[in-house]
Amino acid sequence: MKAVYFAWVRERIGVSEEEIDPPREVETVRQLVDWLSARGEGYAAAFANPKTIRAAIDKTHAAPDAPIGAAREIAFFPPMTGG
Repeated sequence: MKAVYFAWVRERIGVSEEEIDPPREVETVRQLVDWLSARGEGYAAAFANPKTIRAAIDKTHAAPDAPIGAAREIAFFPPMTGG
């Protein structure tokens, strides 16, 4: 699946997108965040406070306990404000 990172999440990780292959036991957005956090210092910094991260699975907003299933793309971004 493709992971896409926006705003300061991208800045801390150092890439805007990448192909990832999480292990089978990673089933939810929250578990994916935990798995990504363990991939290195930039990931750990980006996901240090999971409450400040929003996710979208195949371009649809997803809660932390949402199953990732056979997602093709998961995007991570900070909370947005409108104007």
